[in-house]
Amino acid sequence: MTNVAASCERILEQVERAIVGKREVLELVLLGLLADGHILLEDVPGLAKTLIARSFAQATSLSFSRIQFTPDLMPSDVTGSSIFNQRNADFEFRPGPVFANLVLADEINRAPPKTQAALLEAMQGGQVATEGEARPLPPPFVVLATQNPVEYEGPYPLPEAQLDRFLLRTSIGYPAREDEWQVLARRLERGADEVVLDPVIDAPGLVELQRALEHVHVGEAVGLYMVDLVAATRSSTRLAVGASPRGTLALLKLSRARAALDSRDFVAPEDVKAVAVPALAHRLTLRPELWVQRVRGEDVVREALETVPTPAAEELA
Repeated sequence: MTNVAASCERILEQVERAIVGKREVLELVLLGLLADGHILLEDVPGLAKTLIARSFAQATSLSFSRIQFTPDLMPSDVTGSSIFNQRNADFEFRPGPVFANLVLADEINRAPPKTQAALLEAMQGGQVATEGEARPLPPPFVVLATQNPVEYEGPYPLPEAQLDRFLLRTSIGYPAREDEWQVLARRLERGADEVVLDPVIDAPGLVELQRALEHVHVGEAVGLYMVDLVAATRSSTRLAVGASPRGTLALLKLSRARAALDSRDFVAPEDVKAVAVPALAHRLTLRPELWVQRVRGEDVVREALETVPTPAAEELA
């Protein structure tokens, strides 16, 4: 775990050359990469969502592609299509932008349901089925999607099934005064808009970090704590639908990654608490009458964290 933590720290150091003052958000994105899950960034334009994706791709030497989702985007624009080759008198498949290690799905909720379904298959199964043939996507395969809360519904709001496929959801927020000045100062010093980062590891190296998480121990008491947290969302009177077992698995994966980031080979309750909101909040469906009261999924998860008893020290031994 010491080697995993050291590699993660070097990755974060490189990314922080481009992104200033957002350590917590960058750690969450890195946890998503380590846990081999898909990430949803939800925030207003201009807060470096695209830059975060590009920076992690550079620091980890991952192949990167960006898809700008629009209402006229077709499934083949994402997955690829077969083109007739006159020289061979046969059709040959031209891979789409989804065939990359890190795919940035920009403004994902603006795409029509048919296109969203094509991306959903890739996110769920790690493959693309075209013309009766399943084409595997290169490992690691991570979708980092963005969504603008100003146009939250968009033309085609994300269905609950696709939201549930994201391992975590987080936002970035505006920078503090000193951090925003650092952005300007670094831009003046560089003399150019682009920030070139040094690669820390490559794609196979990231896969090895992902496999290392399987050696992080999860005790029964901590596992039951995760189960109880998710069960608390299902029994909440504020919700129409609570988190599914996929939410519990998301807690497990992110908690293991959080422990590895701290150089530990075991998960503590603090790891679960640190990732509970980004792992569970987007999986909850509020009762319609509570929307006007500005109740959010994050509030329900924090309420569960306050009411569900934390395992005692003797239970963790």
